[in-house]
Amino acid sequence: MSLFITSLNSGSNGNCYYVGTNDEAVLIDAGISCRETEKRMKRLGLTMDKVKAIFISHEHSDHIRGVEVLSRKFNLPVYITPVTLKHSGMFLLPELNRTFKAYEEIIIGGLTIKSFPKFHDASDPYSFIVSGKGINIGVLTDIGTACEHVMQNFKLCHAAFLEANYDEHMLQNGHYPYHLKQRVSSDKGHLSNTQSLEIFLNHRSEFLTHIFLSHLSRDNNDPKLVKDLFLKHAGKTNVIIASRDNETDVYEITGTHSSVEKVKRQQSQIIQTSLF
Repeated sequence: MSLFITSLNSGSNGNCYYVGTNDEAVLIDAGISCRETEKRMKRLGLTMDKVKAIFISHEHSDHIRGVEVLSRKFNLPVYITPVTLKHSGMFLLPELNRTFKAYEEIIIGGLTIKSFPKFHDASDPYSFIVSGKGINIGVLTDIGTACEHVMQNFKLCHAAFLEANYDEHMLQNGHYPYHLKQRVSSDKGHLSNTQSLEIFLNHRSEFLTHIFLSHLSRDNNDPKLVKDLFLKHAGKTNVIIASRDNETDVYEITGTHSSVEKVKRQQSQIIQTSLF
């Protein structure tokens, strides 16, 4: 029993996460272009015909940039709250416009998608748990602070995309203007490396096999710094950086540490180049 997951892109320049079985998949957010989404999936040996729906966390452009074209080209339903759609400026074909409510379970083939609220500077923001075959995958990015919803749902995850946006020292001593530093570090901004690590240490389950450090800032974080920070405490959990420039490998999540859950390219002849 497995789920296959990858980050197609993660960062302020675009976010898109793939979760699927052998038969169907969903995208959580579609913040890179349709063309780039297709290109990256092809490199991974993934096909759009398996994707059955897109779920939108909030209306910021780095989460919706590719939605309209992907939806129309592949006849994909888009699950988005009415408030988020209103503030997004997108036009979705009525027959492809779906909605969801917090903690409502939406069934897509063998997958169940559940949303829950979070703190972020958007109109109606949500995070998601995608479940299938007894495996739970969390997509928890763009979070200002770890509320009860975030902590309780993280505990359910066998693997998770967890935001680690900025290093506090780099942000405070960086070139961002004061108002932007305040926005990033506010309770409706983003999680710092330290905040992310606290969630990981205090709320991870014994069956968490993979943590994807996600939505890293180009200016206020360093991939090696945050990965080294987590590796000190990771134990058996695999730590992966979700790049803001490239797709990750496809990972098979089986829900057990004993299988080692090796990194998997579905096209073995493709060699992954450096993430950065």
